[in-house]
Amino acid sequence: MLSKRIIAAARSRALLASRNAQYRDTAVSLSKGWKVADSQMRRAQFHSSHLLQAETVKVPQMAESISEGTLRSWSKQVGDSVEADEEVATIETDKIDVSVNAPKSGKIVELLAKEDDTVSVGQDLFRIEPGEGGAPPAPQEQKKVEPKDQQLDKTTPEPSAPSGADKQSGGIPPEGPKESKKEVKQDSKPKEVKSKAPSAAPKAPGNRGETRVKMNRMRLRIAERLKESQNAAASLTTFNEIDMSSLMEMRKKYKDEVLKEHDVKLGFMSAFARACALALKEIPAANASIEGDEIVYHDYVDLSVAVATPKGLVTPVVRNAEGMGFVDIEKEIAALGTKARDGKLTLEDMAGGTFTISNGGVFGSLYGTPIINLPQSAVLGMHAIKDKPVVVNGQIVIRPIMVVALTYDHRLLDGREAVTFLVKVRDYIEDPRKMLLALN
Repeated sequence: MLSKRIIAAARSRALLASRNAQYRDTAVSLSKGWKVADSQMRRAQFHSSHLLQAETVKVPQMAESISEGTLRSWSKQVGDSVEADEEVATIETDKIDVSVNAPKSGKIVELLAKEDDTVSVGQDLFRIEPGEGGAPPAPQEQKKVEPKDQQLDKTTPEPSAPSGADKQSGGIPPEGPKESKKEVKQDSKPKEVKSKAPSAAPKAPGNRGETRVKMNRMRLRIAERLKESQNAAASLTTFNEIDMSSLMEMRKKYKDEVLKEHDVKLGFMSAFARACALALKEIPAANASIEGDEIVYHDYVDLSVAVATPKGLVTPVVRNAEGMGFVDIEKEIAALGTKARDGKLTLEDMAGGTFTISNGGVFGSLYGTPIINLPQSAVLGMHAIKDKPVVVNGQIVIRPIMVVALTYDHRLLDGREAVTFLVKVRDYIEDPRKMLLALN
C-alpha cells in the first residue's frame, strides 16, 4: 500500500510540474507576441504619420510676364532623398532657367509631370515626404539580384557538359559536323549571288542623314524678338574705324597691376563701355526709347552687354554705367558673364537696359550690322582688330584698326546724331585720356 501511495504522489507532482511549465511557456509566448505587435503598430503609425504629411510642391512664380515654361529636367527621382533648398527640377522659360528647390528635407515620393511637358505657375509638380535628407542609401536590390544572376550563370554551363551516354556512343558526335558542312556548301552559292546584286546599284557619297531638334523656349523668344525689331524699327547702320594703338598701349602697361590689385583682367570692353556712357550723355537720343507716341529720355545709362551662351544670346545689364570706372565695369561684366555661362542669370539681371554693346570681334568678325534690342534706340557692334596701312602725318604706317558699327532707329536718331555719337566714341578710344577730362 505504501508503494502505491508513493507512486501516485510522484505522478501528481510530475503532472503539476508539466502544467506549470506549459503556463510559463504560454505566458512567455504571449508577452513576445504583444511586443512584436506593439513594434509593428508603432512602425505603422510612424509611416502613416509621414504619409499624411507628404507635401505637394507647385510650380513657383517666375516673373510677372512669365506664366508657363517647359520642364527641362528632373534632378531627383522618386525615392531620392533631398536637403532643404536642394534643386529638384529645372524649368526653362523664354528668358532664363528657373530652379525648383525642395522646401524641406525629405524624400521624393511622386513626380507629377514629365520632362518636356509645359507647366504653368501654380501647377502641382512633385510630392515630398518630410524626413531626414542626405544622400540616398545604397540600393539593396542589386545586392539581392547579383547572387541570383550568379546562380543562373552557374547553372547555364550544365547543358553543355557531355553526358556519359554521349561519351560512349561514338556515332552521334560526327553527325553534327557533317550536317554543318552540307549547310555551308548549300549556303555558299546563294551568298555569291547576293554579293553581286548590290554592286549594280551606285552608292550615294557621304552621309545624308538628318536630325530634327525642337527649338528651346529661349531660342524661340530670341527669334521672335529679332524679327520684331526688324519689323518695328527703322534700322540704319553707320561704320567707322578706330585706331586701337593708344588703348592697347595703356592696357599693356596697366593690366598686370590691375590684376594684382583688383583681381580682374583689364580688357577693351570697359573702355568702350565708358566711352559709350560719356557719348550717350552728350547724345541723349541714343539713350532714349519710344513708348506709344512718346519718347522717353533716360538720365541714367544701363548698358546691356551681349553674352553668347550654349542656349543663345543673352544681354545682362550693367546698371548706372555712367558713374563707374574701368575696373568697376570690368568686375561687373566678369560677374555677369560667369552667371550667364553657368545659367544662373536672373530676370533682374536682364531687365531694362538703355543701350547695347555687342562684341563680335572675340569670334573673329570683321564687319557686321547688329540688330537693335527693342525698345532701345541703338546698338554698338565691336569687331576684330586687324593691322592695316593708314596715313598718319602724310606717311603710311601700320596700325591696329577696329571697325565699329552703330545700328540705330531712324525714328529717334537722325544721321547727324548717330554719326556724331560714333565719332565721339572713336575719339575717346583713340585717346583714353579724354575720358578722364570728360564731365559726367
